[in-house]
Amino acid sequence: MGSIGQGGALTTAREAGLVACQRCGQVHAMQDTICKRCSGALQSRDTESLQKVWAWLLAGMIAYLPANLYPMLLTSTLTERSESTIIGGVVELVEYGSLGIAAIVFIASVMIPVGKFIAIAYLAISVQRRSMASQHERHKAYEVVEFIGRWSMIDVFVVAILSALVQLDTIATINPGIAAVSFALSVIFTMLSAQAFDSRLIWDADRTQQ
Repeated sequence: MGSIGQGGALTTAREAGLVACQRCGQVHAMQDTICKRCSGALQSRDTESLQKVWAWLLAGMIAYLPANLYPMLLTSTLTERSESTIIGGVVELVEYGSLGIAAIVFIASVMIPVGKFIAIAYLAISVQRRSMASQHERHKAYEVVEFIGRWSMIDVFVVAILSALVQLDTIATINPGIAAVSFALSVIFTMLSAQAFDSRLIWDADRTQQ
């Protein structure tokens, strides 16, 4: 938030000596440390934001590797036992003619996670390098990453539902593989990385170029 100062220049709350509570939005004087409305801690900027972003992001990327290398589903029947990785499952769905489901799985399991890695890394690097790119576009990218984060557990939910429903004793069973746990951890770490990013740093980086 900001106001129009002299000469039409935009004055930020920080430059005006104000700080807003990140929990309820109440505005306080810069010297205040506790919100009078919700008792939350007041901080103009998270000075350790980028360190936390990179730490959680790297953890998410590391967890994402076994999520693609190891089986997501372990299927056992009377005659055979099969293991399906994420990409292997997409290929099988295509072979069976389920192109729509295959596309959904591929987008949710590959494109969205990789896109989130790239977007978060781009935002962190742009802030570190004081990028001249539009702050509005970068803020929109941050909002998109936060929005799609809540839909990133689709694969894990599907595996959990199948495991609960298909338990026919000795006839057939479906159990989650190591990849299901790794994928869930990757999603959680990526969400924490996005939440650790202080979006206000985007605007600070651009103002230092003026």
